[in-house]
Amino acid sequence: MQVATDKGVRADADARIVARLAAGDMDAATELYDRCAGQVLGLARRIVRNEGDAEEIVQDVFSQAWRTARAFDTSRGSVIGWLLIMTRTRSIDRLRARQSRPDTTAESYTDTLRAPGPSPSDQVLSDEQATRVREALVALPAPQRQALELAYFEGLTQSEIAERLTEPLGTVKTRVRTALMALRQGLRA
Repeated sequence: MQVATDKGVRADADARIVARLAAGDMDAATELYDRCAGQVLGLARRIVRNEGDAEEIVQDVFSQAWRTARAFDTSRGSVIGWLLIMTRTRSIDRLRARQSRPDTTAESYTDTLRAPGPSPSDQVLSDEQATRVREALVALPAPQRQALELAYFEGLTQSEIAERLTEPLGTVKTRVRTALMALRQGLRA
């Protein structure tokens, strides 16, 4: 009986955190991550069987949760259920992407020849966005910026970053998560 009550209390607390997240409370994002990341990572690991992919899936899931928190409906299920469904979907997508092979038909080559690249207006927009991202990156504290650069520009997993920087994995994960939230906030302004 106590277990059922504890689960209900946790579900209510999780739902309140998601409601705060939907209202724009950034501390709620950290709380949600701290409460649920272990289960999300565990499921992603079991499905994709690759630590780096699993860590990226966790980031994707919590990023999606942050973007779609307003759509969460407690009548349709628990917060952890919602997160685990997103995890399962992202993991299966990752497996499918791994298995897909490039299309080598004549049509694919023709399509490649027809696509000359971005239009001049698209290129200007892309350049402006790149400038905003660079400015937001420069504004980050050095340890956060370094963790992001290693992850996104050098393609290292969080485990590889921790090894290279001789930092605990948890520290690296926190730096990446905090940096992503700060970037998101900086790019909105």
